Amino acid sequence: MRPCSTVMHLLLRCMRGCCRRSRMPRSLRRPLSYIKLIFKSLYFNSLTNSEVVFDSMLEPVFWMVEIVTRWFGMVFVFLVVALTSSVIFIAYYCLLPLVLQTYSPGWIMWHICYGHWIIVMIAFHYYKATSTPPGYPPKMKTDVPFVSVCKKCIIPKPARSHHCGICKTCILKMDHHCPWLNNCVGHYNHRYFFSFCLFLTLGCMYCSISGRNLFIDAYNAIDHFRHMEAEKQGVPVTGIGLLIGIAPSEGVAGKVLQEVSQPPYTNKDRMFHKSIIYMWVLTSTVSVALGALTLWHALLITRGETSIERHINHKETKRLAKRGKVYRNPFSYGKLNNWKVFFGVEKRSHWLTRIFLPSGHTPYGDGLTWDIYPLKKDMMPV
Repeated sequence: MRPCSTVMHLLLRCMRGCCRRSRMPRSLRRPLSYIKLIFKSLYFNSLTNSEVVFDSMLEPVFWMVEIVTRWFGMVFVFLVVALTSSVIFIAYYCLLPLVLQTYSPGWIMWHICYGHWIIVMIAFHYYKATSTPPGYPPKMKTDVPFVSVCKKCIIPKPARSHHCGICKTCILKMDHHCPWLNNCVGHYNHRYFFSFCLFLTLGCMYCSISGRNLFIDAYNAIDHFRHMEAEKQGVPVTGIGLLIGIAPSEGVAGKVLQEVSQPPYTNKDRMFHKSIIYMWVLTSTVSVALGALTLWHALLITRGETSIERHINHKETKRLAKRGKVYRNPFSYGKLNNWKVFFGVEKRSHWLTRIFLPSGHTPYGDGLTWDIYPLKKDMMPV
């Protein structure tokens, strides 16, 4: 590390000399001092290794990502609302009339009930996930036990709390910062976030599966009329037999009749078919991408950990495995009990009222302590 330290000293001297020669504006002093701090961190002590150097070099990239995410948060929320609303509009304007005309009364009732239930669940959980604060540790001194002190907030950090560089504060049981919510996913809105992902995936799968045949018909119709317009040479002359004194042949007459009887392809039909294609492609793509994300979070919930804790637990597992020990997650109460704690299920009826119906109940605990002793045993027979 000695050659690296020498190079860093030379770079810092050059930067110091540039600052002395010309007075820089105040808006540039702070980023420059931040870059100086990064360079100093590369040779801070003897414990510096390649991983620390790599993280320090990538720190400006993380800084730019945080700035972009912070400023474009409302744009992402607008995109979610706009895309979801467009699919709902197409479903009402294009699909619902076809369902009412072609399906039996039983299937009509099923589609109407299921579709409106999905819409209500998506809207409710997205609103709650964006508007509910994730939870913040107290900034005043309390008797709550803490595991460390945040280097940026300079406040005690309870267990499972982490600092969010975008929100500029510590978050209780932080999972991640979601740009599509413009909010952190933490202790008080983690359930809303997962339920939104789950029901949006189910809604997209419903539109993708039920609209598959419509998508094929719309694509074939657009392709058919596109080829017809390309092959069309002009307006056919129907009176050719009178001009030359010969009656037109049956083949020519049939072709003329077919072209005359062909219904016109209006702009309304074109927009209808394009809307079906747009809805199917969008919902199919979202169902695959968001479905994979939902399965990943379901796996984390089963293990009783968050996205951040997944990386921490993985490192601890490897570290203890080298010593011949086994790491156990202190916040896991068993697979089924982890889901009960996550959804707040206390009795049998809560599986329906708190999962498949809109519910604004608060999660277990205050996010500061995690000694949920009664839940280490089975809370209820299943």
